[in-house]
Amino acid sequence: MIPHTLLTVAPTGAESAKADVPALPVTVDEVAATARDCQAVGAAVIHLHVRDEDTRPTLDLGRVREVVAAVRDSSDLVVQLSSGGAVTDPFDARLAVLDAAPDAASLTLGTVNFGRDVFSNPWDLIVELHTQMQQRAIVPEYEVFDLGHLATLQRLLDKHGPPHGGHVHVDFVMGVPGGMPGTTQALAACLPHLPSGATFAATGVGRTSLPVMLAALSAGGHLRVGMEDTLTYAPGEPVRDNTQLVARAAGLARIAQRPPMTADDARRFLGIEEKP
Repeated sequence: MIPHTLLTVAPTGAESAKADVPALPVTVDEVAATARDCQAVGAAVIHLHVRDEDTRPTLDLGRVREVVAAVRDSSDLVVQLSSGGAVTDPFDARLAVLDAAPDAASLTLGTVNFGRDVFSNPWDLIVELHTQMQQRAIVPEYEVFDLGHLATLQRLLDKHGPPHGGHVHVDFVMGVPGGMPGTTQALAACLPHLPSGATFAATGVGRTSLPVMLAALSAGGHLRVGMEDTLTYAPGEPVRDNTQLVARAAGLARIAQRPPMTADDARRFLGIEEKP
């Protein structure tokens, strides 16, 4: 069992509206401050979705680059861009986020129902993201919404080789309506199908956040938390900010006697190269 816990914060996402969730960080300054504050309480990676001046999700490359630069100025966090964007984003725009030269990027391993929508991730897009990241020295985090996505991961590695950095790291996204449930049983069903040597984190959406964190820690896994996935801290209590969620995850990791990794630890763990 790895003696430390990788904590990723996903502060914004593409689903919630700022008008409905005033604490959601959407401006460049808000995201940069969130990165700084979350690193201070234990985060090592930040998973970024970007919003435009009107607070709407955007993959505009200029805006993405601006947010990446601001986060790097305010923190030492590993910058992981979402290549998923919003469910309505075209494939070419999702690929283009790699031009912002993040340390890492998400790579979703299959199409999944997403509430009333469809999050489309066909094989050719998966392969293109994987090979583009290999060529650009970007480390993928493989996003798994259902058990069958692990079969796709094995097929991808067999046909196109290991990711940049050589280390396979998976994030189980659990509790999305249309994907696998956020339960201990679902997590336990997935673990035997991880590629040899792979590590995993788990994300529990909504009310599954706490059960998934506890299950992941008990199985030697890592954690992703944040307002992208969770807007309620406890029944009837809205999340104050992302720092509150990271601090709780860090506390649970310490109780499990696997304290949070530093950002430098995370780079070594994930196989991320130092930028020149």
